[in-house]
Amino acid sequence: MALTDRLKRGFVGRPIGSDRLGETLLPKRVALPVFASDALSSVSYASEEILLVLALGGITLLHYTPWIAAAVVILMLTVVASYRQNVHAYPSGGGDYEVASVNLGPRAGLMVGSALLVDYVLTVAVSVSAGVANLTSAATGLAEHKVLLASLLVVLLTLVNLRGVRESGTAFAVPSYAFIVGVLVMIVTGLVKTALGDAPRAESAEYHIHPEQSFTGLFLIFLILRAFASGCTALTGVEAISNGVPAFRRPKSRNAATTLFLMGAIAVTMFAGVTALALISDVHVAENPADLIGSNGEEQRTVIAQIAAAVFGDGSPGFVYVAAVTTLILILAANTAFNGFPVLGSILARDGYLPRQLHTRGDRLAYSNGIILLAGFAILLIVVFDAQVTALIQLYILGVFISFTLSQTGMVRHWARLLRGSVAADADAGAGATGAGAAAGASAGSGDSGEKLDDQLTGRVPLEPRMRGRVRRYQVVSFLGACMTGAVLILVLLTKFTRGAWIVCIAIPVIYLCMQGIQRHYERVASELTPEPGPPTLPSRVHGVVLVSKMHAPTLRALAYAKATRPHTLVATTVAVDPAETERLRQAWEERDIKIDLVVLASPYREVTRPVLEYVARIRRESPRDVVAVFVPEYVVGRWWEHLLHNQSALRLKARLLFQPGVMMTSVPWQLESSSHAQTRRDHAGAGAVRRGRVLPSDQVRPGNGSGT
Repeated sequence: MALTDRLKRGFVGRPIGSDRLGETLLPKRVALPVFASDALSSVSYASEEILLVLALGGITLLHYTPWIAAAVVILMLTVVASYRQNVHAYPSGGGDYEVASVNLGPRAGLMVGSALLVDYVLTVAVSVSAGVANLTSAATGLAEHKVLLASLLVVLLTLVNLRGVRESGTAFAVPSYAFIVGVLVMIVTGLVKTALGDAPRAESAEYHIHPEQSFTGLFLIFLILRAFASGCTALTGVEAISNGVPAFRRPKSRNAATTLFLMGAIAVTMFAGVTALALISDVHVAENPADLIGSNGEEQRTVIAQIAAAVFGDGSPGFVYVAAVTTLILILAANTAFNGFPVLGSILARDGYLPRQLHTRGDRLAYSNGIILLAGFAILLIVVFDAQVTALIQLYILGVFISFTLSQTGMVRHWARLLRGSVAADADAGAGATGAGAAAGASAGSGDSGEKLDDQLTGRVPLEPRMRGRVRRYQVVSFLGACMTGAVLILVLLTKFTRGAWIVCIAIPVIYLCMQGIQRHYERVASELTPEPGPPTLPSRVHGVVLVSKMHAPTLRALAYAKATRPHTLVATTVAVDPAETERLRQAWEERDIKIDLVVLASPYREVTRPVLEYVARIRRESPRDVVAVFVPEYVVGRWWEHLLHNQSALRLKARLLFQPGVMMTSVPWQLESSSHAQTRRDHAGAGAVRRGRVLPSDQVRPGNGSGT
């Protein structure tokens, strides 16, 4: 096995056969940390974002925090309720992209896809940067290495995800549940202490905040709306479960809906609790730490770190535990994007909007190309923005609220279409109509109740009369969700555009246009590749051209093979770069009495490629309906460093010949001893991988049992 293969197997693991795809499906207890870690982790910074914005007006504006937090909670509950309907109506895994494409048209779907791709990249960058910021709050000496730490953590997450969804979910389950337990224990402990008259007191409680200006009237309203928009970061990641329904065990939709409910309940509880403790303990933070009057210029800790220190005591085991699990969950929150981005990229590639390499799974049944692409863009953002959460957060949530709004609008139309179809089915039934609709209605009464519900909500079978009221309620929830998320989208644009969101406003249309261009390319290629009616047109004649540089074994093999193909004409061609070498070739040609004409092409500037191209083009000009078959002898080496010792002229020549119409190119390889040894090692390694990975059952592998028998 080659060194690169050994390294790959060491980091990624052994290949998994396609027949074991079912083994990678997730139970609810594993799916929760896999798909909900982003939404749960936002608890650690959503409250802080509200406080940071309100702090611009000084301490006096912090009393608006409960009302803003309540509005965020209402919005989150509405969106969660709406997405619980999505997973039943669209369980195929397309999520918001599929909902928008089916109900609002391909352009709306492509806009959602572009927005989600941007948001997933930002999820990784923001989550990892926030985790590093939390880490440096506890270990301030690492603050100057934030970019390096964040980049290394992205690489680590990439390696874990390349091992497969099941393995990454199992690895991340313990830290996610540890974070939930730690935050809930902190909230309960803090509230109990408050009830007993021993309210926790934050280290920044004595600090005053220097207001940037006096906010009154419309300016105050604008600031409150901006704080609400920042607090809506708590909703990021809610859509991930609807995109990952195929990864759940059966019944997929029901398990996904249950996981969504658990995620919403846990996230709302923790967000409300952290916000309440931040107000009780008088946490004071500012976008510019210099605005904190009374501080000594020390590094400003995160809100959740200050709450943990106030509740458990600074440096206590409880504080260290909360700080550690918060750092872990913030880093692991990026895993939601590592599961969402590759799946969405695969669906977009299937529809022709992204390169087709993103559609195929790797040898660990993960979408490896999408995972690597996501990691590369995330690291680029981390480096460009110096891993600053405050800077990155301004780019955040815009994309996800575009998808929220278009998805919920699409669901309103979906429910309306179902209701119209139900009324039409009733009219047909009343008129005595029978046939496919009646048969479908009869089939709806059989099978699993969860599958029956999915069949009705997806529109595969008509709605039962008792389901219409339920669907109307669904439509109302989707309508409210569309209105609320649309309003938040406008707020985000107004309040964050000049603070960095303009970058996303440019990035999304650019990605949108690029994906349209990719689709047009694939359509054009498919059109050009469509064969004409009737049998294939045969060329008038075939002219064989064997490229020769020296008289050696590869040349003789190429000449023999070219002659065996029986072209109408056959010549050998050499380029006279070195007159002495050309003369020696002539003499060897005559000594061997080769019955093939040797054509010598002049090359005053010592080029090899251009004379050959001009010679082939001249043949094509003289006989446009003929085909030129170029035979290129080349020897194959087995070690990477041996490639550096050869000039690769055959490779360059083949690359240029590919663009010549009417030219067929054939490589005639001559394997050197090193390549034979390398192939033998690969064969042994491949056979071992087949045995270990159980790609073929042992009873199907018998000596002499050919595939054609």
